[in-house]
Amino acid sequence: MLEIFTKGISQLNDRRTRKVVWISILAAIFVLAALWTGIGYLLTQTTFFSIWWLEWVIDFLGGLATLILTWFLFPAVISAVIGFYLDDIADAVEARHYPDLAPTTGLPFSATAAVTARFLAVMIFLNLALLVFLLLGPLFPFVFYAANGYLLGREYFELVALRRVDVQTMRSMRRANRGQLLIVGVVVMVLLTIPLVNLLAPVVATAAMVHLFEGFKNKPAI
Repeated sequence: MLEIFTKGISQLNDRRTRKVVWISILAAIFVLAALWTGIGYLLTQTTFFSIWWLEWVIDFLGGLATLILTWFLFPAVISAVIGFYLDDIADAVEARHYPDLAPTTGLPFSATAAVTARFLAVMIFLNLALLVFLLLGPLFPFVFYAANGYLLGREYFELVALRRVDVQTMRSMRRANRGQLLIVGVVVMVLLTIPLVNLLAPVVATAAMVHLFEGFKNKPAI
């Protein structure tokens, strides 16, 4: 596990990855600013939240609500944005570490859009629902990172795997390695919630997932 993230970090110095690294940094800054502004505006419209407990939690948090919601939703939004550049990152990783792999045409834009849109919708709904766990104190971080880590591990794996295998094979690989994907997803989620580190985390996460996928693919059972 440490090895794939070490390789993911080293990928930041690769010439073919630099363009996406800068895109990731700029996209992360833009997403943070957009979420902060948008959430701040929406929270002034109290009728926006028709769910009574969600409205109560927002009122309870007061001014911290904008910061907390921005922090909650940033991993989902930035991962969705960077998903459209996944092919560039994966191609760079494969060229550097797996030069014998056959060329791939990449994931069609429509398929990438479908996966990222579904993932974004689920993560936004999930994180709004998780707000209620703030009231449970010490239990909240475990629920927050486990739930989001599961979804992140699943999304990154699907986008990487579907470049090389069909849907059925991808699902079989995912089921056979769900434990490792959960752990990787939790690590990615932690990286995405650390200031400054989160600017580069999507690129590192994608590169690490390519290495993980190649490891899964070469298992005798697959």
